[in-house]
Amino acid sequence: MPKIPFWIFIIIAIVYFTSVRVDTMDVDASQYAEMSREMMKSGDYLHLYDRGLDYLDKPPFLFWVTATSMKLFGTTNFGYKLPSILAALWAIFATYKLATRLYDKKTGKIAALILATCQGMFLWTNDIRCDTMLMCWVTTAFWLIQEWIENRKIHYFLLGCGSIALGMMTKGPLALMVPVFGFMSNWVLKRDWKQFMRIEYLLGILVIAILLIPMSIGLYTQFDLHPEKLVNGHKNTSGLRFFYWSQSFGRITGESPWKNGADISFLMLNMLWSFLPWIFIFIIALIRNGVLLVKQKFLLTKEQEWISTGGFLLTYLCLGMSAYQLPHYIFVVFPLSAIVTAVYIKELIDGKIPVKLANFLKYFQATIMLLLLFAMNLLIQFSFPASPIVVFTGVASTLAWLFIVFYKKFSAKLVWLSASGMILINLFLTNQVYFSLLKYQIGNQLGIFVKENIVSRKMLAKEMITYKMHDPMNAFPFYGDVIIDNTDTITYITNKKYVITMDDGLQDLEKHGYKHATLFQGSCFKVSELSPEFLNPKTRHKEVKNYYLIAISK
Repeated sequence: MPKIPFWIFIIIAIVYFTSVRVDTMDVDASQYAEMSREMMKSGDYLHLYDRGLDYLDKPPFLFWVTATSMKLFGTTNFGYKLPSILAALWAIFATYKLATRLYDKKTGKIAALILATCQGMFLWTNDIRCDTMLMCWVTTAFWLIQEWIENRKIHYFLLGCGSIALGMMTKGPLALMVPVFGFMSNWVLKRDWKQFMRIEYLLGILVIAILLIPMSIGLYTQFDLHPEKLVNGHKNTSGLRFFYWSQSFGRITGESPWKNGADISFLMLNMLWSFLPWIFIFIIALIRNGVLLVKQKFLLTKEQEWISTGGFLLTYLCLGMSAYQLPHYIFVVFPLSAIVTAVYIKELIDGKIPVKLANFLKYFQATIMLLLLFAMNLLIQFSFPASPIVVFTGVASTLAWLFIVFYKKFSAKLVWLSASGMILINLFLTNQVYFSLLKYQIGNQLGIFVKENIVSRKMLAKEMITYKMHDPMNAFPFYGDVIIDNTDTITYITNKKYVITMDDGLQDLEKHGYKHATLFQGSCFKVSELSPEFLNPKTRHKEVKNYYLIAISK
C-alpha cells in the first residue's frame, strides 16, 4: 500500500488558503462576515446584530473568532476566512487521530486525505458556514473521548466535553447529539452496558454547562429580558428556549416555522456532489456495514466498531426528520463518512474485496474523476475563459493525470488519482471560476467601489440608500464599511445623495423627475443558483440583471 506523505496535506492547505482571493458569497457567508465586522467594531461580544438589528439564529462562536481575527488582520477576506480554514485543517487532523484510534495509522491517513479532498471541504473554505467549525469540534470530541475510553486519562474526557461545548456554541445541541449517537450505538451493539453508568459523565455535563454560561448570558440579556422585542414576527421570544430547543428540536416537532419540504433523501442527494469523488465508495461501504451487522444479528465483536457508521446513520436520520434542511447540514459527519470509506478502500487495496467488484470500483472511480476534470477544463476554457497559460496548465495537468491512470500498478494509485484530481480541480475552481463568478455579485463589487471612491464617509449612512433592489446585498456593508437603509418607496429618496438600484428603480426615479449621474454599474446574478444559461457566455446576458450606483438631484 502506497504511503501518504505529509507534504500532500501542505499542498491541500495551500489550496484552501487561496480562497482568500475570493470575496464572500451571498447569502450566509456575507451575512456572517458583516455580523463579525459589527461585533469587532462595537466591541460587544455578548450580543449578536445583523446590520444593526437583533439577530437570533446562529450561536456566537463563529462570530467571536472571526471578529477577533478581523481585529488582528483587518476587515478583509483573510481576516474573515482564516478561522474557518484553520478549523478545516484541524478537523482533518482530528479525523486522522480518531481513525488511528479506531483502526491504525494507515487508515487514519487515508481517512484524513478523503475528508481533505472531498468537494465539500474545498467549497466551505470558500463559502464560509458555521458547519466547518461544528465539524471541527465534533470530530475533536470523538477523538478525545475515544482516547479517554481507551486509557482512562480524565483530561482527555474533559477536553472532549469542552469541544462539545464549543460545538454547541457554534451551531447548537447537535454538537452533543452526534457524539452521543456514535458512542451509544457502539456500546449497545457491543452490549457494553457499563459505559452508560460512568460517574465522569456528571463532571462532563458540568464542564459543558460552565462553558455555555457566557453565551447563555448574552441570549438572556438580549432577548429574555426584553419580551417587547419583535423577533421573527413574534414578541415574548426567549433566546434561551430558541437556542436549546426550538432551533434544533423544534424543526422535528413542528414548533419551528422553518419548512422547505425536504424529505429523508435530501441530504444524501446533496452528498452526491459534496462528498465527491468518494461518495459512491462510501455508499457501498455503508451498505456493506449494514449487511454485515444484520448477519451478525446486531452483535459486534470486540475488534469491530460502530462509532463511525452508527454516528453517521443516526445523525442522518435525525437531520432527515427535520422540516427544514440545507445541503451543508450533513457536513458535521463527513469525518465519520471518511473513516467508513477509508476502511473499505484499505481493504480494497489489500485485496480483501472481491476482484470483480474491486476492478469495477477502480475504473468507475477513474471515470468519475475524468468527467470532473473535463468539466473543470470546460469551465476555465468556455464558461469563464482564463489566460492561455492557465488553460494550457489545465489541459496539460489533465493529460498527465490520464497518463498515470494507464500506467502500471493502477490499483495502488486509487487514492492518489482521486485525491490529486480533486486538488487540481479545486485549484482552478477557486482561482479562476469562483474568482470570476464573484464579479457578478452586487454587494462586494459595489462595497469595494464605495469604500475606495466615495471620500465623504461620515454621513454616508444617511446619504445613501438602496431603492427597489431585488437581489441580496449582504456583502455590501462588509466591503463598503457602512450600513445603509433599503426602501421601495419613492418618498424615502428625499434628501439622499446616492442611490443603489436596478433597471425598474432607475426608470421610476427618472419618471419622478430625478436627475442622476451614474458612478458605477454592473451585471449581477445570484451566484449560489447557477444555471446552464448563465454558464454559457452566449446566453448569459439573458440571465443577468443590471444594477447602478447613482448620484441624484431634482
